Amino acid sequence: MVSLPRKLNDPRALRAVAHPLRLGILEQLVVHGAMTATELAERLEETPSNCSWHLRKLAEHGFVEEAEGGTGRRRPWQAASRGMSWGDPDESPELARAGDTLTQLMIEREVARFAQSRARRREEAPRWQKASTSTQSMMWLTADELSEINQAVSDLLMSRFDRFEHPERRPQGARLCAFLAWGVPAYDLGTAPNTGTAASDAEESHA
Repeated sequence: MVSLPRKLNDPRALRAVAHPLRLGILEQLVVHGAMTATELAERLEETPSNCSWHLRKLAEHGFVEEAEGGTGRRRPWQAASRGMSWGDPDESPELARAGDTLTQLMIEREVARFAQSRARRREEAPRWQKASTSTQSMMWLTADELSEINQAVSDLLMSRFDRFEHPERRPQGARLCAFLAWGVPAYDLGTAPNTGTAASDAEESHA
C-alpha cells in the first residue's frame, strides 16, 4: 500500500521542517531509502554531526524514524511518510504563517531545480529534451472549475507515486522527474470577477 502524504496541522511541525537542509534530508531518504547521518552528509556536502542534529530534530516531530540495523553513529534513519500536505481555509493565523513559510521555501527549491534542469537540457538525449517541458496558461474559471483542474493534475501526478515504494514497477529507462504545479487566481492584471450581469443581459435580449 502506498503511504499517503502526511497532513501537517501543527505549526511547530511546519516550522521544524521548513529548513533547507532538513528538506534535503527528507528528499534523500524518500528517494534513496534509509541512510546514516554520515551517508547523508556525503550526499548533501554537510558534516555528519550537523546531519545528525537535524535528523534528531526531524525525529522529534515525526518526520523520520530509526531504521533497522546499525548502532550508535552508524544507525540508519528512514522517512516516516512520503509527501506532505498543509493548508486549510479555517486554519489558525499561526498555522497559516508557518504554512506560508514552508510553501515559499518549497517553491524556491523547485524553481532552483527547474533552472538547473534547463541549464543542462542540451546535455540530454533529444527524446528527453522534447519530454522536458514547461507550460504557462491563463483562463477564466469558476472556483469549482479551478478546483477540478487542480485535482485532476494532482491525481495524474499521484498515479505514479507507488513507484517510490515499489521500484520493480519502474519501467526500464525511468528517471526521477520533478513537477511543480499551481492553479491560483491572477491578481496582478487588475481583472474583476465576472458577476454574471453580461450573461443575464444577453439572455434577456433574446427573450
